[in-house]
Amino acid sequence: MSTPVKRIFPLGFPWETQDPFLFCVYHLDHYPKGNSAMEPDVSLEGRNLGNDFTIKDGWRMYHGHTIPGFPYHPHRGFETVTIVNKGYCDHSDSLGAAGRFGQGDVQWMTAGRGVQHSEMFPLLNTDRDNPLELFQIWINLPKTDKFVEPHFKMLWHEDIPLVKINNTTVKIIAGSYSGTTAPDPAPNSWAANSDNEVAIWNIHMDENETFNLPPASANLSRTLYFYDGAEVKIGEQVIKPNHGVELNSDAEVTLENGSKKSHFLVLQGKPINEPVAKYGPFVMNTQLEIQQAMEEYRLTQFGGWPWPHADNVHPREKGRFAKYPNGDVVERE
Repeated sequence: MSTPVKRIFPLGFPWETQDPFLFCVYHLDHYPKGNSAMEPDVSLEGRNLGNDFTIKDGWRMYHGHTIPGFPYHPHRGFETVTIVNKGYCDHSDSLGAAGRFGQGDVQWMTAGRGVQHSEMFPLLNTDRDNPLELFQIWINLPKTDKFVEPHFKMLWHEDIPLVKINNTTVKIIAGSYSGTTAPDPAPNSWAANSDNEVAIWNIHMDENETFNLPPASANLSRTLYFYDGAEVKIGEQVIKPNHGVELNSDAEVTLENGSKKSHFLVLQGKPINEPVAKYGPFVMNTQLEIQQAMEEYRLTQFGGWPWPHADNVHPREKGRFAKYPNGDVVERE
């Protein structure tokens, strides 16, 4: 039996990840009330609009100029998994797909051979603040799947299983925990093959609770991200919030929580073990493939942009919904 902890590291922006994960970022923004156009109902003076990543008054505009978020940008060669625990995200893409999701919903998008999308954060509440809590995780695609057709999938929070053990809740976004399995991921995902043991779990522990992470196969990547709480113990090691813990995947891990509720994200999976060439939103195996991706995007725009604005948002009165590339629409409350 191996020891649980390989190493402990501080969490930056974005968080450090291991193969098959390429990227993980945690957004926590305490947005103010919105106006009728879903914009912050306060002055934007003093912000570096278009590239506002400095927390000012508790929030950021990111690449947005009027509504916070990320106007259209391309992706190729990997997948994005976007978990919105608080607030809302408005999605629009070059496939014609769209959606508004939040309050625990997850969007799983396979970029494959290429897609453009925008991710904006409409401030729907005009009478109170609009907090946003969001994770975005990038999962690599192996060489054989880099050019699959793009795919857009919603995992509505009503369909994502929660396992409660004493006063700890595990939200199973990918993989299985304690005999309970997440909804199917996108069909060409590395996570779609259960042999790869991909897991994405969001864990919420009450104060002074103990919780066990069961062992998985050896030689997986397994990282525990401690993003909110006071402290947690693993064996004799005391870990403070805003730290990640690289774990031995075949070891049982016992978490002993401290005096405050704690929140964790677990990312686990079998490494793809292929060369990775990255340039911004393109992830391929070689630099030549990166150059080809850039050239193809310049020529084709990955299908163009069918929406009226680069920072497209949906009508304020819309609820949660998904419009798929084939025209099907799913409405949620």
